[in-house]
Amino acid sequence: MKKLVAVLLVLVAAGSLLVGCKKKAPVSSAAFIGIAMPETHVQRWVKDGNALKAEAEKQGYRAEVQWGNADQAQQNQQIQSFLTQGAKVLVVGCINDGVGSVVSEAARDKVAVIAYDRIIPNSADYDYFITFNNYKVGVLQAQSIENGLNLPAATAAAPKQITLFAGSPTDGNAFFFFDGAMSILNPYIEKGVLKVVGPYPKASTDTANFQRIATENWQAPIAKTRMENLLNNDARNVVLDAVLAPNDTLARAIIEACKADAKYRTKLPVVSGQDAEFESAFSIKNGEQYSTVFKDTAKLAEAAILLADQIVKGQTPSIPGAVLASGDLAKIGDTGRKVVKTYLLDPILVTKDNINVPVDAGFYEAAQASQLK
Repeated sequence: MKKLVAVLLVLVAAGSLLVGCKKKAPVSSAAFIGIAMPETHVQRWVKDGNALKAEAEKQGYRAEVQWGNADQAQQNQQIQSFLTQGAKVLVVGCINDGVGSVVSEAARDKVAVIAYDRIIPNSADYDYFITFNNYKVGVLQAQSIENGLNLPAATAAAPKQITLFAGSPTDGNAFFFFDGAMSILNPYIEKGVLKVVGPYPKASTDTANFQRIATENWQAPIAKTRMENLLNNDARNVVLDAVLAPNDTLARAIIEACKADAKYRTKLPVVSGQDAEFESAFSIKNGEQYSTVFKDTAKLAEAAILLADQIVKGQTPSIPGAVLASGDLAKIGDTGRKVVKTYLLDPILVTKDNINVPVDAGFYEAAQASQLK
């Protein structure tokens, strides 16, 4: 009898432990998503990282975000830490193709990798890329210049003057931005109604000239210095009507350089941009920067985590508001080693006339939004 009681007590104790384990399971068993963002000096990456983490946690995942300070070796260490922690999915906004070694490690560990808004080049070790239609971003930037200068009415007798900037040569998106823009601008240049001051790569495939207009790591000081040099040399004896600037951080640096030149103190060139950063939106409202391209990164973050969730659950991805790139757009997912499944969201051109679009989307903090109304 004593033995029977002892056995029953052991079974009751074991049952209590099992009940206790069940209560803790949802926390301890939650899959982990590692989020690696490239830098903090471009504001949108800070917002994206925080949005991705919040969205992952909202979906019941454990998540951690790290920023790589534009240093690929540092980002690789961060990703390796995520792998050590048992990440099931990595969401990576890479710095350059040096990330490939840790992407290979992830593949060996059967960890899914989602390239986030930047293709991971020269890798065949991942399957998913989620971004905006970055060729269209460039098209919209150039269309804003086309409209701002009324290029259809321009003549070869009085051509408009433009200079060209491109993004980081280590960022695959920079090539799509530029090629999209030049698809609109080249016909005007060929007609002689638009003249390029400084280097003129007709397309990003003109590697030598593209490198001359590229901006390493999207660094604003580099863009500002190059603009100052242009104003003192190639553009010394002309008045620039427009500057193709690939993002807002560089646009503001370019405008700052122009404002120091007496020729532009009363009228700035038409300057494009991208990312709808608050400082640039405020500049647009005040008639300085001409345009930006709004990429609703809150929706991109939501879509990326939905994709991660579907991957973890073994489901066929289906992302509302995004299209699977096909046809000519499929090349957006070409890593140089394979073509990955690429999901595209649509960007929106923003000028002074529709500055309310990112405001209404809740893109800014309340105090910022009030300044734009």
